[in-house]
Amino acid sequence: MRRYLVIANVNAGRAEREALDAAVGVLSAASSTEVRMSPDLAALDAALTGLDGQVPVVAGGDGSLHLVVNRLLQLGWLDQVTVGLLPLGTGNDFARAAGIPLDPLAAAGALTTARPCRFDLLEDDTGRVVVNAAHAGLGAEAAASAAGHKRRLGPLAYPLGALLAGFREEGWALRVSVDGTPCAVGERLLMVGVANGPTIGGGTPLCPTARADDGRLDVVAVSAVSPAARMGFVAALRAGTHLDRDDVHHRQGTRVRVSGEPVRHDADGELDVEVTDRGYLVVPGAWSLLCPDAPAN
Repeated sequence: MRRYLVIANVNAGRAEREALDAAVGVLSAASSTEVRMSPDLAALDAALTGLDGQVPVVAGGDGSLHLVVNRLLQLGWLDQVTVGLLPLGTGNDFARAAGIPLDPLAAAGALTTARPCRFDLLEDDTGRVVVNAAHAGLGAEAAASAAGHKRRLGPLAYPLGALLAGFREEGWALRVSVDGTPCAVGERLLMVGVANGPTIGGGTPLCPTARADDGRLDVVAVSAVSPAARMGFVAALRAGTHLDRDDVHHRQGTRVRVSGEPVRHDADGELDVEVTDRGYLVVPGAWSLLCPDAPAN
């Protein structure tokens, strides 16, 4: 019988704590369940090093999952530990990709009978791994603009951030290559997405063809920099038809490099400083997550 160690954010708000308590109640009724609040990396490492056969269950979103997976990698245990997920974040995009119910109570119930599934990761030049997606340009600036509104607006913060960033940015002169072949050269780009999962920002289908278990990464480079082109791109993005546009380049491969003007990157919601060169490669089947037997709606 599985034993669970739920790892939660000590700074969670009241609503998140109430949802966490209810989900923990479901897990506790099924098996031994312990909750560990994680205020810093030292506390997180202490929880992970003291698992003793427990399943670490991340109570949070893509950022929390990103942090735990990276710490397990750095501790040398990522290939030995299966992770669980209770989606309590703002976007919960990887939960969507994995078919995990977005309601924490439903996710807890599904967790008690879930099976281990292997998923890919994206690894960047710094040795950090990305669980769901990385993006540079407008997407990263949107995330930065949305950060101050997450607590109040929840998933609506990302569209607001995109709107605010969109008024300010005029694109970046970037070069993008996939498996060594140029994807976008000599264009100003609004954003570049490197996707393991299909959505970002709480369900925005940046790369609807992406699968987190197919051994490939998906790249979307957007050159819609004029005001009219941006409006058209945003409308197509909402409809999921943006990959058909002439100013959107889509490729699949195993590695990508983005270089040129300094640009901010966002990895699973974790913001970087501006860099002039960054590469990502896919690591197939790098980790294991407990998933429902059937995809959630």
